This record gives sequence, C-alpha cells and structure tokens, in this order.
Amino acid sequence: MNRQPDRKRLMAAVAVFITAAALILCVGTGSVRILPGEILAVIKNKLFDAELPEQITQSMAAIIWEIRMPRVFTAFAVGAMLSVSGAVMQAILQNPLASSYTMGVSSGASLGAAVIIILEISIPLLLPGAAFACGLSTVFLVLAAASSLDGTLRNSTVILFGMILSLFVSAIVTMLSAAFSQHMQRMVLWQMGTFAGRRWTHAVGLLAAAAVGTLAVSLKHRELDVMSFGDEGAAAVGVESGREKKKLLVIASLLTALSVCFTGVIGFIDLAAPHAVRRIFGASHKYVIPMSGVIGGGFMALADMLSRTVLSPQEIPVGAVTALLGAPFFLWVYFGTRRRERE
Repeated sequence: MNRQPDRKRLMAAVAVFITAAALILCVGTGSVRILPGEILAVIKNKLFDAELPEQITQSMAAIIWEIRMPRVFTAFAVGAMLSVSGAVMQAILQNPLASSYTMGVSSGASLGAAVIIILEISIPLLLPGAAFACGLSTVFLVLAAASSLDGTLRNSTVILFGMILSLFVSAIVTMLSAAFSQHMQRMVLWQMGTFAGRRWTHAVGLLAAAAVGTLAVSLKHRELDVMSFGDEGAAAVGVESGREKKKLLVIASLLTALSVCFTGVIGFIDLAAPHAVRRIFGASHKYVIPMSGVIGGGFMALADMLSRTVLSPQEIPVGAVTALLGAPFFLWVYFGTRRRERE
C-alpha cells in the first residue's frame, strides 16, 4: 500500500547523498587536489577549533575554507533557486519551456547591470542591487499588463506579455552595448554568469534565500498540482488560480532575481532540472519542488567546477557550460518523455 511513497523517499535520500558527494568532489577538485578527509579536517578546524593534520598547510586550509567552499555553496544555492523557480513556472503556466526568464527577469537584470557598468559606479553591492531591482520590476510590469487585459491571468496572456517585454528590454541592452562598446566585454561576461570571487557572505545569504523560497513554494504543492491541470481544473476544486498564480509567480521571480543579481544570467538549469526530477519522481510537486532544488543545485556546482578546471587557469563562463551540458540533456529528457507518451 505504501510501497510507492517509500520508494520515492528512498530515491530522494539517494539523490541527496549523490548531491552531497558531488559537492565534496567540487570542493576537492582544482589546481590543488584535496581529499575528502582533508576537507573534513579543515571544516572541523574552522567550526570546532580542532587541530589540523600535519599534511594540511594553512594555505591549503585557506583554499578550502575561504575560496572553494563559498564558491561551491553559492553555486549550489543559485542552482537550487533557479531550478525551483523553473519548476513553479512550468507548473502554473503549463509550458515545458517556461521559466522566470520568460517573465523578463534576466533581461531586466541585464539592463540594471548594464547601466551601472556604463556609469562606472563602484559603490559596493550597487550592481547586484540594480540588477535585482530591474529584474523584479520587469516581472511586476508583466503582471500589471497581463492583469489589466485579463484579470484571471491566463497562461497565454502572461507568457505573451513576458516575451514581448523581455525582447524589448533585451533590445535596449543590445543598443547600450553597441553605444558603449568599451564596456561590452564586461557586460557580456556578466550576462554569461560567474561564481568567481564569491565569499561566505554570498553563500550564506543565498543558501538562506534558497531554503526559505523552497519551503514557501513547497507549502503550496497541492495548489501547484491542481494548477498544472489548467485554470478550469483549478476553479473546479475551488482554487483561485489568478490570486495563487500571482503569489507563486512573484516568489519564483524573486528567487531568479536573487540568483541573477549576484552571479549574472545562467540558463538551462531552470529548464533541465525540473524535467529530470519529474521523470524520476513523477508529477507530484511534494517531491518535484525540493528535489529540483537538490538536483539543480548539485548540477550547477558540477558545471561551475568544469568552468574553472577545463581550461585552467582560464575560466569559462558558467552560463556557457550549463548551455553546453543542459541543451542536449533537456532534449534527451523532453523527447524521451514524448516517446513514452506515444507508446
């Protein structure tokens, strides 16, 4: 009777274990190879003041604690937030290609970052703050425009306005890049995403945001299950889809905006991870939401590891790595699902 839930719990535990192993691998991989036992020894030293083994120098401990661990956990948090956001968007908009980027978050954030880069303002946190504000403002403009035309926020209306505004803002960013070509390289690099230079302040803040956002969405898993069947189905069981959509769209967009403002635009994670999770765990958002966070976070950490090691000491923008890995993976998942449906 309870065999199916037990099986899913077991698979969830396996996914968490594999993700934890992937994070350890990411911390240990680099120009200096570090073993899992050495990583554990450094963690004990920093948290519990335990003595370091003789083979671990202070410089090695600094590499682990001050450089690699914050970067890996930042990548995990960003991957988790983007994946959870993508799972929400795909469910409520009933579109396998939907994401917060569809709502204009990335284009809005890119515009905010481009303005600060062009103005050459070097106030701390101003660039991520401007990117966050512009990204979220774009979403609110989309929701306001869609609501004024269609109070029930039909999926097609939201997607249409999101795509129109996203393309319009992207055109402005392109024009700014052409007009201020001396800043083009920095703007392009920001739009491709990077985790370089991230510290514990970034990691802790983003991990907290990922945990709170995932919990907030998980509490709405029943509403997501209902809305994934369409507005009519939601209305039939008493779910006010218009109001719930607004709440969930704002939460999902907030998660994406927080990710984008600190790391730049990173694509495909929010598309590929939720599809992979649905293929493994089924359609229930009780599992889809948290597992999207776990698997998406682990995938992002691995992508970042590749971005800094494949052409070391030169780094590849992590957005390029996620696109190279995510695009064929997404096609494999999508067409595999379609093939099963035909059978």
